[in-house]
Amino acid sequence: MSPRVFTVEEVEALIPTLAHLVTAQLEQQGDIEQRLAQLARLAGGLPRSLDDEANDVDDVSRLKRDLRERIAHYEDGWRKVSELGAVIKDPQLGLVDFYGRIDGRLVWLCWKYGEESLGYYHELETGFSGRRPLAPLRERLLN
Repeated sequence: MSPRVFTVEEVEALIPTLAHLVTAQLEQQGDIEQRLAQLARLAGGLPRSLDDEANDVDDVSRLKRDLRERIAHYEDGWRKVSELGAVIKDPQLGLVDFYGRIDGRLVWLCWKYGEESLGYYHELETGFSGRRPLAPLRERLLN
């Protein structure tokens, strides 16, 4: 199955929803990291898993359960972003790409959390460091 290819306008229309979802994801990520640090303090280091163990004290068991629920919710949030057609490139930064076309070739239309609009693209084989501005191309791309 070939991926959905987006126009610049289609990605632009998704940015308000995308920004809302990614904001929630980054907040959840921070909460999870804080709770993991708390778990490490309580358990004398990070456990190999979040599964309950017979020797867990009540506070550790509660924290593990809370973390399992938060992580499941976090993963569900990224699924919602993916369902928009986005490809999550870096969840720590809130970096997502969409397949698009520039001059007839398949590229990544690249959006990063905090950007108010779609302003960049890059070739499929390059990463974030290969981003180029859409501004010079925008007139030709808007169809």
